[in-house]
Amino acid sequence: MTTPRIAFLKGHGTENDFVIVPDPEGRLDLSAAAVARICDRRAGVGGDGLLRVVRAAAHPEARAQADEAEWFMDYRNGDGSVAEMCGNGVRVFVRYLLHAGLVEAGDVAIATRAGVRRVHLAKSGDVTASMGRAELPEEGVTVTVDGRSWPARNVNMGNPHAVAFVEDLAHAGHLREAPPFAPASVYPDGVNIEFVVDRGPRHVAMRVHERGSGETRSCGTGACAVAVAAARRDGADPAVTGLPVTYTVDVLGGSLSITELPDGTVEMTGPAVIVAEGTFDPDWLTTVLA
Repeated sequence: MTTPRIAFLKGHGTENDFVIVPDPEGRLDLSAAAVARICDRRAGVGGDGLLRVVRAAAHPEARAQADEAEWFMDYRNGDGSVAEMCGNGVRVFVRYLLHAGLVEAGDVAIATRAGVRRVHLAKSGDVTASMGRAELPEEGVTVTVDGRSWPARNVNMGNPHAVAFVEDLAHAGHLREAPPFAPASVYPDGVNIEFVVDRGPRHVAMRVHERGSGETRSCGTGACAVAVAAARRDGADPAVTGLPVTYTVDVLGGSLSITELPDGTVEMTGPAVIVAEGTFDPDWLTTVLA
């Protein structure tokens, strides 16, 4: 039986890039190994992760959210592992929906494994995603690279982050493998680790090792975690002052604007771009799905 031609697109948000696979009725079975091969930068399409576009009502993990959101972002890391949330990914996901004529500019609700996320598509081209509230568990970790160690703040944005403030981003090392942290029990399923330096008032820069992807050019949930950790370090808490606080977070692929509101909601604004579209070669895809 011949594998049908299946469409894909490529997109990125501040150079955090994704393979987008439209599968509205949820008929495509993508194993972890298949995702990893598609995301392979030498033997596949290449990407930090894969966004499968599925109607919430058609996916068992999202049916409970179908009354709030028509579309479910089935996000996978580049190694094929499942992730709860991806901030740059959700912006690119909504950009694709607009590109495909499935939504209009304005406010869109998206189902994710971390809950429903609301996204605003501005006419200017920037996309603002409401990322939910940050959780700040008390227990943190110590991160070590090349003999240097730093305390890291535990921030959960629907997925886990450890935020370490350092003197120089070069101190993060190559970040191809996950930096060691202790105690390991704090993050039993692994963690995204951000290394952060100051650039100016409410302006920081970061590098990140993303769980399941290695170092990426950007991480949206990581930028949110960094902004919240920086605000607390700087003595700013919108829940106490009643005033929103905004940080500019520079990533390797650009800049994101992160605002924490008095109710705890974190909003992220940045670009989302579709760069290409095509179809998988059926013979190649047959071997990938085997």
